[in-house]
Amino acid sequence: MSEKKVIPTEITLHQKSHVLEIAFNDGARFTLPSEYLRVYSPSAEVTGHGPGQEVLQVGKQDVNITKIEQVGNYAIQLFFDDNHDTGIFSWDTLYRLGKEHDSLWPRYLERLKAAGHIRPQPKHAQ
Repeated sequence: MSEKKVIPTEITLHQKSHVLEIAFNDGARFTLPSEYLRVYSPSAEVTGHGPGQEVLQVGKQDVNITKIEQVGNYAIQLFFDDNHDTGIFSWDTLYRLGKEHDSLWPRYLERLKAAGHIRPQPKHAQ
């Protein structure tokens, strides 16, 4: 008995509001801010090369996605306007980031605070 693989049925980039909207074949729909996707990018630049090597991303509140490219039948590559473009976001990663947003985002804000950083209000939200 195998679980049905989640795949996107719709991916929409809203550049003005800095969000990626993504719907999946199981009915789930997520609106993921560009900043959130940038700070949780699955790239080695962000995750490091092993557990405990994560690199805290600072000053990303105004980052935006400039381009999206499909990678095979399993992922997309997001191109951010801060020149970050090495993260390949698999369908499973995007789904997990959507499902876990309510726990991951506060965790990121706490890590920023603990490191002595203050996150300014994003310019696009003012």
